[in-house]
Amino acid sequence: MYDHNGDILAGAGSPEGLFHADTRHLSLLQFSINGARPMLLSSGLRDDNAALICDLSNPDLHDEAGNCVLAHDRLHIRRVRLLWDAVAYERIAIKNFDRLPRSVALTLNFAADFADIFEVRGATRERRGRYEAEQVDGDTVTLAYTGLDHRLRETRLRFEPPPSSLTARQSEYVLDLAPGQTKAIFIEIGCDALPSAQSARRAFFRAFLNARRSLRASSSRAASIATSNHILNEAVRRSVADLYMLCTQTPEGLYPYAGIPWFSTAFGRDAIITALQTLWFDPTIARGVLSHLAANQATAFDEHADAEPGKILHELRRGEMAELGEVPFRRYYGSVDSTPLFVMLAGAYLERTDDIETLARLWPNIEAALTWIRVHGDRDQDGFVEYHRQTEQGLANQGWKDSQDSISHADGALAQGPIALVEVQAYVYGAWRAAASIAQRLGDVAQSNNFEACAEALRRRFDTHFYDEALGTYVLALDGDKRPCRVRSSNAGHALFAGIAFPERAAAVASTLMASFSGFGIRTLATSEARYNPMSYHNGSIWPHDNALIAAGFARYGLREHAARIFEGLFEASTYMDLRRLPELFCGFPRQRGAGPVFYPVACSPQAWATAAPILMMQSCLGLRFDPAGNRISFDRPILPSFLDDVALRGLSIAKGTVDVSLKRAGADVLVQVLRRSGNCEVVTTA
Repeated sequence: MYDHNGDILAGAGSPEGLFHADTRHLSLLQFSINGARPMLLSSGLRDDNAALICDLSNPDLHDEAGNCVLAHDRLHIRRVRLLWDAVAYERIAIKNFDRLPRSVALTLNFAADFADIFEVRGATRERRGRYEAEQVDGDTVTLAYTGLDHRLRETRLRFEPPPSSLTARQSEYVLDLAPGQTKAIFIEIGCDALPSAQSARRAFFRAFLNARRSLRASSSRAASIATSNHILNEAVRRSVADLYMLCTQTPEGLYPYAGIPWFSTAFGRDAIITALQTLWFDPTIARGVLSHLAANQATAFDEHADAEPGKILHELRRGEMAELGEVPFRRYYGSVDSTPLFVMLAGAYLERTDDIETLARLWPNIEAALTWIRVHGDRDQDGFVEYHRQTEQGLANQGWKDSQDSISHADGALAQGPIALVEVQAYVYGAWRAAASIAQRLGDVAQSNNFEACAEALRRRFDTHFYDEALGTYVLALDGDKRPCRVRSSNAGHALFAGIAFPERAAAVASTLMASFSGFGIRTLATSEARYNPMSYHNGSIWPHDNALIAAGFARYGLREHAARIFEGLFEASTYMDLRRLPELFCGFPRQRGAGPVFYPVACSPQAWATAAPILMMQSCLGLRFDPAGNRISFDRPILPSFLDDVALRGLSIAKGTVDVSLKRAGADVLVQVLRRSGNCEVVTTA
């Protein structure tokens, strides 16, 4: 994380810094010219996210007597920074636009506090490791820290050309610039990585090329979206660029890290939902997520990690505090929904791709997950899956709304566990249905029938215990005494998403949810509830991924007009966002005429499931479905939101071909036309 000038000025609680493996490897990087901070002209990311570009100019520069020796805006400074393979590369180019030759002193101050990510977020520690002696060797500085986990962490800075002066805290250049002349400085900052064997200049350009190629190769597998709305096109391009920037290549495949700055690591729930949102768009993400989570599935009991056999990962951390057990997140399993969502994703992936070989390989992991659902997830064997942390260090709430005050009763009293969340039962239903489909394809008809019976029994039980006629929706949860939390929340929309809701319930649930629509999105909690607060993390804010799943639920039950309205609201919110980028969440205040949404200051941006929200909402409105066995792509009662007149989807892939498709508004209808077809792929539309 850098500021707009490209500097790192980390203070208390600041997320700024260069991070690697949950450790801040650089906590200060400050650039000055003749001792003064340059003036910002503009800064921003390239469209493909390959580099940050900051354009600066000199302020008025004075001598010791206070005389102005160089007027402002005579020198242009461009900083280009990129990240590649645990190394930050930077090129600082300075050009003299004055008519006279100029001599200037450029200074870079730097430092590394090696703070753990949880320290940066506010955790206090009684003890820390030791800082090693700094080393200065020619053009290179090495800063090092040995943690209490006995692991040496190093930051190496290399400069080219060699600075005029280099210490363990500062590099300084004195540059003589003729009129119109440009000179460049290259900096290489390695996190536990040695400087490359090639020059820093060559390393910069090679890393730039590799980063662009990697992002281009990742996104080239995906379908593309082009619409009649140029602003939406910008937002979609940003979503796609952010999605693949957040994706990390693991030994098991591509995996989307949750979000920047706080959650740049593997999260189970977040990655699964991101994969579900993008499944139509790029199924390779889902395959990587399934494979990586299977490789990290719990196989034994560990109270400190909330682990039980078959449970799917919540969070994976590699920092000092996690290694020492000061936080329980080294490999942590304290989410109640990751396991059923894992099985849901497996079924959805098979439905999208017909990749039975991958599912056959994953089947033991799926069976282990189902055993966890049936045995350990259902603690009291009442037919519902509940959560309750095993130690005081674990998360108190273990659904997606995991803040300590997110699950309450109508009077505002916090629910006591074990707690059965409404959306978790919906996911479990989806898991049984998915498992039935997979077992059928694997040839185990008896097992498939058994799973279907489990799903239907849960659906009836769920309707009896969770639907509340007076509320017009499903209750938020059942507490440890099986008392319903009679609260109108966005969680109920996930029952539509997973399909557990009986069809006759859908209209009422949708109406109650839309009553919580702020103008930009559906709030996490209705305004009538005791704990409603539009500035709260989970009790009245608006989360794009939550809204995208609700919109998908509306579409599932034929309520595409509601889905389109949510898409419209979030799109309009994005027009007020920097880079058209939807953040993790924003505040739930009512929309005011001529004003944008109120931001939530510490929201992650970009964040994977927020980034993927527009991609899923597009599918929901268009009714896009895939039948790989029949080699068929269908559009079921497509609708275009009010801000769109036409959409072109290119590179839609299925088992035996690809197609490009155009959808255009024609009065109240949407016309579907095949623009290009490769292979024997059928496109059908239902009205």
